[in-house]
Amino acid sequence: METDASVPSGLAAPQRVLLIIAGGIAAYKALELIRRLRERDIAVRCVLTAAGAEFVTPLSVAALSGERVYRDLFSLTEESEMGHIRLSREADLVVVAPATADLMAKLANGHADDLASTALLATDKPVLLAPAMNVEMWRHPATQRNLARLKDDGVRVIGPESGDLACGEVGAGRMAEPHDIAAAVGFLLAGGEPLLAGRHALVTSGPTREAVDPVRFISNRSSGKQGHAIAAALARFGATTTLVAGPTALGDPPGVRTVHVESAQEMAAACEAAMPADIAVCAAAVADWQLRAVAARKIKKRGAAPAFDLVETPDILATVSRPGPRRPRLVVGFAAETGDLIAEATAKRRRKGCDWILANDVAATPIFGADTTTVHLITATGAEAWPRMSKIALAERLARRIAAALAPAAAPSPA
Repeated sequence: METDASVPSGLAAPQRVLLIIAGGIAAYKALELIRRLRERDIAVRCVLTAAGAEFVTPLSVAALSGERVYRDLFSLTEESEMGHIRLSREADLVVVAPATADLMAKLANGHADDLASTALLATDKPVLLAPAMNVEMWRHPATQRNLARLKDDGVRVIGPESGDLACGEVGAGRMAEPHDIAAAVGFLLAGGEPLLAGRHALVTSGPTREAVDPVRFISNRSSGKQGHAIAAALARFGATTTLVAGPTALGDPPGVRTVHVESAQEMAAACEAAMPADIAVCAAAVADWQLRAVAARKIKKRGAAPAFDLVETPDILATVSRPGPRRPRLVVGFAAETGDLIAEATAKRRRKGCDWILANDVAATPIFGADTTTVHLITATGAEAWPRMSKIALAERLARRIAAALAPAAAPSPA
């Protein structure tokens, strides 16, 4: 790679991504992806296909990236310097978002008839695809053959997610969310080693809902953002990841098997079914109490408030941490506290029998539903303060710490 003359001597040049924006309604998400990458100090050059330009404008792409947008393979100015070669070689990573069925087919079969496909064939850098298309197009045997060939060729793929599609149908085909793609880009630029390959990770996330009657329930403020980010990070590190998710507004993380539950009883059963696992991260905010008997009909307001007979819900963290042949090698819990954070989290770690606790002071700083967080990592050797960071960055940091703890050279017990 050529030296960037704009970078002062002695300073490292910023990492650079070549982002190819293909046609499809999901192209609008590419604008958010550019912003997310720029927040990470990653320089972004963009190739906009003719179809992509039907959905987003070159002006908006240029304004967000801060660089010119490349569109034409046969521009004399660009091709006098072999522009498609330089574009692909000067990047550290090539990202295609959205990756259409057509562009995937071109790359899988070696076709190059426009700037995007030519740059993809000319690159000697890693390639990350974020597919987006109709569910039947995604399921089609030709698309799946092309996908298998691309993976065999070493191309990385994130998504697609399942859900409501722009065409009105429901199923797999939604492009992964920009923050997930940006996290995958950061992971690949940092080396992208599958440090947890061959491991099975179990993650719980979100709140639980404990029914009172057919209308009401007991729950809490958890959004699931942290648990979902951790599941996605562990999957990026190569772990086969099962996410047991309470009711949230979040989509399923890419590359993760997600089991949806409502109550603590359902979450406990799903965790038991997902065992054995090498890693368990219990990030869910499980309700502490449930009604001994749920009312079959809506409870009416008739003067005096009803008296509820409450019993404790299953203690999932303590159950997963229980010694035995099915206990994961590393169990991580969470503690949302409002008092003496370190003392209460340390006591919880001992009481539950887990190896690590990530503790939040939820009285000092808004945590639930926020995109950033501050935690202390509590282990058998003490407390370690982590700086305020995004929940995605925390997930990445935790995944690296887990990988280090489970590395062959690590001590047998991370506690």
